[in-house]
Amino acid sequence: MDATATTYLPYALLAMGAYALVAPLMRVATSGPNAIPSDVAVVVSNTLLIVMAIGVIAYTGQGFATHLASPKLPHVLAAGFFLGVGILALYRSLSLGPVSVVTPVFAMFLVFSSVIGFLFLGESFTLRKGLGIVFAAASVYLVSGG
Repeated sequence: MDATATTYLPYALLAMGAYALVAPLMRVATSGPNAIPSDVAVVVSNTLLIVMAIGVIAYTGQGFATHLASPKLPHVLAAGFFLGVGILALYRSLSLGPVSVVTPVFAMFLVFSSVIGFLFLGESFTLRKGLGIVFAAASVYLVSGG
Protein backbone atom coordinates (compact mmCIF):
# COMPACT_ATOMS: atom_id res chain seq x y z
CA MET A 1 0.00 0.00 0.00
CA ASP A 2 1.38 3.40 -0.94
CA ALA A 3 1.79 6.21 1.57
CA THR A 4 -1.13 8.24 0.25
CA ALA A 5 -3.49 5.30 0.76
CA THR A 6 -2.95 5.60 4.50
CA THR A 7 -4.51 9.08 4.34
CA TYR A 8 -7.58 8.32 2.27
CA LEU A 9 -8.29 4.67 3.11
CA PRO A 10 -9.63 5.28 6.64
CA TYR A 11 -12.11 7.80 5.19
CA ALA A 12 -13.09 5.38 2.43
CA LEU A 13 -13.67 2.61 4.99
CA LEU A 14 -15.69 4.94 7.22
CA ALA A 15 -17.75 6.01 4.20
CA MET A 16 -18.36 2.39 3.25
CA GLY A 17 -19.43 1.45 6.77
CA ALA A 18 -21.70 4.45 7.18
CA TYR A 19 -23.21 4.17 3.71
CA ALA A 20 -23.96 0.47 4.28
CA LEU A 21 -26.57 1.58 6.80
CA VAL A 22 -28.28 4.18 4.59
CA ALA A 23 -30.23 1.83 2.33
CA PRO A 24 -31.63 -0.42 5.07
CA LEU A 25 -32.61 2.58 7.22
CA MET A 26 -34.25 4.36 4.27
CA ARG A 27 -36.10 1.19 3.28
CA VAL A 28 -37.60 0.96 6.78
CA ALA A 29 -38.37 4.70 6.88
CA THR A 30 -40.00 4.93 3.45
CA SER A 31 -42.08 1.77 3.31
CA GLY A 32 -44.79 0.04 5.30
CA PRO A 33 -47.03 1.61 7.96
CA ASN A 34 -46.33 5.26 8.77
CA ALA A 35 -43.93 5.49 5.81
CA ILE A 36 -42.26 8.82 5.18
CA PRO A 37 -42.46 9.77 1.46
CA SER A 38 -39.08 9.23 -0.18
CA ASP A 39 -38.83 12.87 -1.29
CA VAL A 40 -39.43 14.07 2.27
CA ALA A 41 -36.78 11.61 3.46
CA VAL A 42 -34.34 13.13 0.96
CA VAL A 43 -34.92 16.63 2.36
CA VAL A 44 -34.65 15.57 6.00
CA SER A 45 -31.57 13.36 5.61
CA ASN A 46 -29.76 15.82 3.37
CA THR A 47 -30.56 18.76 5.65
CA LEU A 48 -28.68 16.84 8.32
CA LEU A 49 -25.86 16.30 5.81
CA ILE A 50 -25.69 20.05 5.14
CA VAL A 51 -25.64 20.88 8.86
CA MET A 52 -22.84 18.38 9.40
CA ALA A 53 -20.84 19.73 6.44
CA ILE A 54 -21.20 23.30 7.70
CA GLY A 55 -19.94 22.11 11.06
CA VAL A 56 -16.87 20.52 9.46
CA ILE A 57 -16.19 23.68 7.42
CA ALA A 58 -16.45 25.83 10.53
CA TYR A 59 -14.32 23.45 12.63
CA THR A 60 -11.56 23.20 10.01
CA GLY A 61 -11.65 26.90 9.06
CA GLN A 62 -11.90 26.17 5.33
CA GLY A 63 -14.05 29.17 4.62
CA PHE A 64 -16.86 29.04 2.13
CA ALA A 65 -17.44 32.19 0.10
CA THR A 66 -13.88 32.33 -1.22
CA HIS A 67 -14.38 29.02 -3.04
CA LEU A 68 -17.51 30.17 -4.86
CA ALA A 69 -15.34 32.02 -7.38
CA SER A 70 -13.31 28.92 -8.27
CA PRO A 71 -13.22 27.97 -11.95
CA LYS A 72 -14.03 24.44 -10.77
CA LEU A 73 -17.40 25.47 -9.33
CA PRO A 74 -19.29 24.29 -12.48
CA HIS A 75 -17.95 20.78 -11.80
CA VAL A 76 -19.23 20.96 -8.23
CA LEU A 77 -22.62 22.19 -9.44
CA ALA A 78 -22.86 19.44 -12.05
CA ALA A 79 -21.87 16.84 -9.45
CA GLY A 80 -24.53 18.26 -7.13
CA PHE A 81 -27.15 17.96 -9.84
CA PHE A 82 -26.28 14.33 -10.54
CA LEU A 83 -26.07 13.61 -6.80
CA GLY A 84 -29.57 15.01 -6.41
CA VAL A 85 -30.94 12.91 -9.26
CA GLY A 86 -29.18 9.82 -7.89
CA ILE A 87 -30.34 10.25 -4.30
CA LEU A 88 -33.92 11.05 -5.28
CA ALA A 89 -34.00 7.94 -7.48
CA LEU A 90 -32.27 5.77 -4.85
CA TYR A 91 -34.66 6.75 -2.07
CA ARG A 92 -37.67 6.24 -4.35
CA SER A 93 -36.42 2.81 -5.45
CA LEU A 94 -35.81 1.85 -1.80
CA SER A 95 -39.38 2.82 -0.96
CA LEU A 96 -40.62 0.48 -3.68
CA GLY A 97 -38.22 -2.46 -3.76
CA PRO A 98 -36.03 -4.70 -1.64
CA VAL A 99 -32.68 -3.45 -0.36
CA SER A 100 -31.08 -6.68 -1.56
CA VAL A 101 -31.88 -5.75 -5.17
CA VAL A 102 -31.86 -1.94 -5.13
CA THR A 103 -28.51 -1.57 -3.38
CA PRO A 104 -26.42 -3.78 -5.69
CA VAL A 105 -27.90 -2.15 -8.79
CA PHE A 106 -27.26 1.30 -7.31
CA ALA A 107 -23.73 0.26 -6.36
CA MET A 108 -22.88 -0.27 -10.01
CA PHE A 109 -22.14 3.46 -9.99
CA LEU A 110 -18.78 2.40 -8.57
CA VAL A 111 -18.00 0.42 -11.72
CA PHE A 112 -19.15 3.21 -14.02
CA SER A 113 -17.19 5.80 -12.02
CA SER A 114 -14.08 3.62 -12.29
CA VAL A 115 -14.50 3.32 -16.07
CA ILE A 116 -14.90 7.10 -16.34
CA GLY A 117 -11.69 7.45 -14.32
CA PHE A 118 -9.83 5.18 -16.75
CA LEU A 119 -11.28 6.65 -19.93
CA PHE A 120 -11.41 10.36 -19.17
CA LEU A 121 -9.23 11.11 -16.13
CA GLY A 122 -6.12 9.22 -17.18
CA GLU A 123 -6.18 6.81 -14.25
CA SER A 124 -4.26 3.60 -14.67
CA PHE A 125 -6.09 0.52 -15.89
CA THR A 126 -4.75 -2.88 -14.95
CA LEU A 127 -5.87 -6.44 -15.53
CA ARG A 128 -6.68 -6.68 -11.83
CA LYS A 129 -8.96 -3.62 -12.01
CA GLY A 130 -10.59 -4.97 -15.16
CA LEU A 131 -11.29 -8.29 -13.45
CA GLY A 132 -12.71 -6.41 -10.47
CA ILE A 133 -15.14 -4.62 -12.74
CA VAL A 134 -16.20 -7.88 -14.38
CA PHE A 135 -16.66 -9.57 -10.99
CA ALA A 136 -18.58 -6.55 -9.64
CA ALA A 137 -20.98 -6.67 -12.58
CA ALA A 138 -21.36 -10.44 -12.18
CA SER A 139 -22.02 -10.10 -8.46
CA VAL A 140 -24.72 -7.50 -9.03
CA TYR A 141 -26.35 -9.81 -11.56
CA LEU A 142 -26.22 -12.73 -9.10
CA VAL A 143 -27.32 -10.79 -6.02
CA SER A 144 -30.14 -8.85 -7.64
CA GLY A 145 -31.65 -11.79 -9.52
CA GLY A 146 -35.08 -12.97 -8.42
